[in-house]
Amino acid sequence: MTDFRELATGLQFPEGPVALADRSVLVVEIRRGTLSRVDPDGTVAVVANLGGGPNGAAIGPDGAAYVCNNGGFRWTERAGMVFPIDIATGASEPPDFKGGWIERVDLVTGKAERLYTHVDGHRLQSPNDIVFDRQGGFWFTDLGKTRHRDVDRGGLYYARTDGSEVVEVAYGLWGPNGVGLSPGGDRVYVAESFSGRLMAWDLDGPGHVRQSRGACLAATRGHFDSLAVEAGGAVVVAALSQGLCVVDPDDGRHEYVALPDPMTTNVCFAPDDPRTAFVTLSGTGRLIALEWPRPGLDLAFSA
Repeated sequence: MTDFRELATGLQFPEGPVALADRSVLVVEIRRGTLSRVDPDGTVAVVANLGGGPNGAAIGPDGAAYVCNNGGFRWTERAGMVFPIDIATGASEPPDFKGGWIERVDLVTGKAERLYTHVDGHRLQSPNDIVFDRQGGFWFTDLGKTRHRDVDRGGLYYARTDGSEVVEVAYGLWGPNGVGLSPGGDRVYVAESFSGRLMAWDLDGPGHVRQSRGACLAATRGHFDSLAVEAGGAVVVAALSQGLCVVDPDDGRHEYVALPDPMTTNVCFAPDDPRTAFVTLSGTGRLIALEWPRPGLDLAFSA
């Protein structure tokens, strides 16, 4: 088992870590419905009460946080763990579900503004993860919801921060979850939860892919969650029940780093110390830090 430092406990299904310049870390608490800040001493403070199910976060060019809100989940508690699904039926969609959305959060005031609830007339079902490019636009995934006898297909989208434009880039994916960009910004990666595949699309420009169907770079036997990218180009994917999965995007070879929570969901790197990785152990409500053997990629924007 990999050595790590425990930074915060008692979080309500944390995901979407964002390491800030002051060494604090933003996380969403999906079950609590908040965007929260974990200070270096482990203190947890609510930045914004968002409701629904805030799921992924990123800092935009204006210094605000942009959040994917899945609209809410069903929950199961079992053996001291929390799972974002009704395990008995396989349903994640709650009874009062009205859709998901993308929102902008002012980190000073906590004020939230919804930017997108639909794409081309279709309701967002479960926006999950988000990454900004250096042109100031952002990519995000919509995982979709599951019900007792059926499941949504998901999509990959590109949007502007002012709420003026969002486009569907790919649809029909099997649980698109983590999203990231290559070091050169010329490829977008998506990790599929249901298939355990890492998919990639080569880019011609902001929001423009060269091929409509993504290429499968790696196919695993697990279930993928969110991801981060190393400075050297390797993709680090949270692999449910297995810890972290490091994928070589050139040949698809991959290896695992074991962690003590089957709901290891997200990873990010510190901007001032790129060999420090922050990881959410969501089932047990923890944020941890561990030393990483290679530096992480700098994100387009930070706060």
